[in-house]
Amino acid sequence: MALGATVYKAVIDVSDLDRGCYGNYVLTVARHPSETEERLMLRILAFSRLAGERLEFGRGLSTEGEPALWEIDDTGSIVHWIEVGCPDVKQVRRAAGKSGHVQIIAYDEDRLEPWWQSNRGEFGKIGKLSVVAIGNDDVQGLAQMVQRNMKLAVTIQDGTIWVSDDTRSLQIDLRELQSEHQRY
Repeated sequence: MALGATVYKAVIDVSDLDRGCYGNYVLTVARHPSETEERLMLRILAFSRLAGERLEFGRGLSTEGEPALWEIDDTGSIVHWIEVGCPDVKQVRRAAGKSGHVQIIAYDEDRLEPWWQSNRGEFGKIGKLSVVAIGNDDVQGLAQMVQRNMKLAVTIQDGTIWVSDDTRSLQIDLRELQSEHQRY
């Protein structure tokens, strides 16, 4: 018998001073049996970075060809495609062909550097791609905040992200590996 997804509830209060975006979001996030708590929290962090009424979680690990998150406009076109992890070049090219903007939040420092060094040349050819990396300590700090029912406050200013729950606070400085060539 196959294991089912575990459902997490998160109430996130986002104050993004960089984009002038403020809101309170109530999320229901399914965690695939093969997904780690670290990756779950990175999907929530990715949501917080681009929070908006049209941003939603994809089926991700359970469905090949779908992102961790995406934003779809009124016409059904994909505006943003957001991946978490170290996807292969073929997958990123496919995402770029289907969407207006592609973002990757890369993690796992043991895999990250070899992945980046072997793919950076090909990624550089994709003008609508931005790639950021998050350190292992920050990933572990986020994982310590996991609960089945979470209440998080996320503040973003000058590229720095502060995430806090009732007992902990974490400052995250993402390392930009590649920025989109033509920002909108």
